[in-house]
Amino acid sequence: MQTNVNDTIIALATPSGVGAISVIRLSGEDSIQIVSQFFKSVRKNKLLSEQKTHTVHLGHIIEKERIIDEVLVSVFKNPNSYTGENVVEISCHGSVFIQQEILQLFLRNGCRMADNGEFTMRAFLNGKMDLSQAEAVADVIASNSEASHQMAIQQMRGGITNELKELRGQLLDFAALIELELDFSGEDVEFADRTKFNALVNTISSVLKRLIDSFAFGNAMKNGIPVAIIGEPNVGKSTLLNALLNEEKAIVSDIAGTTRDAIEDELIIDGVAFRFIDTAGIRETEDVVESIGIQKAYEKADNAQLVILLVNAEKVVTKSSIILSEVTKVKERFSNKRVLVIANKIDSLSEESITQLKYLLPDGMLLSAKQKVGVDTLKNELTSLVNKGALSNNETIVTNSRHFEALTNALESINSVANGIELGISSDLFAIDIRECLRHLGNITGEYDVDKDILGHIFSNFCIGK
Repeated sequence: MQTNVNDTIIALATPSGVGAISVIRLSGEDSIQIVSQFFKSVRKNKLLSEQKTHTVHLGHIIEKERIIDEVLVSVFKNPNSYTGENVVEISCHGSVFIQQEILQLFLRNGCRMADNGEFTMRAFLNGKMDLSQAEAVADVIASNSEASHQMAIQQMRGGITNELKELRGQLLDFAALIELELDFSGEDVEFADRTKFNALVNTISSVLKRLIDSFAFGNAMKNGIPVAIIGEPNVGKSTLLNALLNEEKAIVSDIAGTTRDAIEDELIIDGVAFRFIDTAGIRETEDVVESIGIQKAYEKADNAQLVILLVNAEKVVTKSSIILSEVTKVKERFSNKRVLVIANKIDSLSEESITQLKYLLPDGMLLSAKQKVGVDTLKNELTSLVNKGALSNNETIVTNSRHFEALTNALESINSVANGIELGISSDLFAIDIRECLRHLGNITGEYDVDKDILGHIFSNFCIGK
C-alpha cells in the first residue's frame, strides 16, 4: 500500500462493469480544485470550489470542449467528509467507456489510483473512526445475512470500543498512580488503592473473558455456522442436503458410497447463514478412495459446530439395538457439540412403526427428505439452537481474529497483574503487565501506534474505492 497521504486519490466506488450509474470518488486536499477544472455546471459561472459542503451539482465533465458525460457532482469539504479530507463523488452513466474516460482524465491531471481500502484508511488516520470501526466497514460490505450485517453494524458504531473505553480509562488512571509510586519507591508509599485496583482488575478480566468467549459464536455467525451431515451410506444425506437447499446440489443414487468427497453449500435461515456439509457414508470398506472420503467425513464433523446424524428409520425399528448403539457412539465421539439425531425415510413406515420409532428415539427428529416432510421443522430447530439473544440485545460480539488475539493477550497480562496483587509483589513488577494490557487493548482501536505493515494488511482486504 502506498503511504503518501498528501496525494489526491481516485477510484470507482461502485462495482466495475455496466450499470445504470457509476460513482467515481476522489479524496485529497486538491480534489475539488482538480474536478472544477473539468466540470461545467448547467448554471453558468458556477464554480465548484466556491460551493458549500454536502451539496450536489448538475453539469458536464468536459475535456477540451469534448463532453465526456452529463454528471452529478457531490462536494464534501474537510473535515466533514468520510475521509476527513476534501472529497468529490462523480455520479456518471454506467458505461465502462465513460468510467474509464473520466478516471483516465483525472489520472492525467493530478490524481493517482487509490489502493484497496485507502479511503477508509485515511478516515482512520484522520480520526474519523477508530481501527476496529474501519475494519467493520469491510465486514458490512461482505455481510451476506441479517446476523452478519447486524454484528458488523454494531461494530462500526463502536461496539467493542465503547465496551472497553471506560475500563481502559480507569486502568490508565491506576497505571499513572502505579508509575507515581515508582518515583517514590524509596519512601514506601501507595497512591493506588489496592482494594479498588483489585476490583477493577477483576472487572476487566471478566469483560475480556466474555468478549473472548463470544468469538466462536461471532466467527461462526459471520462466516456461516458449519453443520456436518453424517451417517451410513444410502441413509439419505445427499437427499437431505438437496431438500434443505431446494436444488439438486448433490448426486443421489441407490449405489452405496456415491458421495466420496464432502459437498458444501450455504443456506440462510431466518437471517442466519448455515454451511451444510454432505459427507461420505460412514461404514467399513476396503475401497481406498471411499476410505479417504470417510476420514474426511469425520474431519468435517470434528470442525463443525452442529452435527446431524442421519439414521434409517426402518433400521431403527428392525435393528434397534445395533442402530441405537451406533447413535450412542457418535454422541460420545462428538460430546463437545450438539448432535441432532434424525430418522429419515419415514414415508416407508406404517403408523404403528412410526409410533415405535418415536419411543426408540424420544429426542430424535423424524422426516422424509425425499418427500420433504419435516424439513421445515428441521430448519426451525437449527435456528432455535443459535443464541440470537445476543444479537437482539445488541451485545458486543467479537468476529475479528485480530481482535480475538489482542483480547487474549490483554487477558494474559491482566491475569498477571491480578496474581501480582494477590502475592503482594512490588508494583514495579506488575507495572510492566499493566502497560502490556493497555498496549494490547489500544491495538484493537489503533490508539497505540500500529505497525504500517499491519495497517497495509488490514486495508488490503478492502475493495478498491472503499
